[in-house]
Amino acid sequence: MGAWERGFLALGLVFVVSSAFTLAKCVRDRQEVEEVTSRVDKARIDKLLIEQDVFKPGQM
Repeated sequence: MGAWERGFLALGLVFVVSSAFTLAKCVRDRQEVEEVTSRVDKARIDKLLIEQDVFKPGQM
């Protein structure tokens, strides 16, 4: 195999590795955003549940 073929394969390998890292970072960032959103939603639900006192007369 000549130098051109080896260079071509090496460059292809560099592109594959860099795209794999980019994809992993995008997936990680998306998961972090979803985690923050779910925490905010959970906090809102917890606040609503705390505000509703079921033992208070006349609530039901």
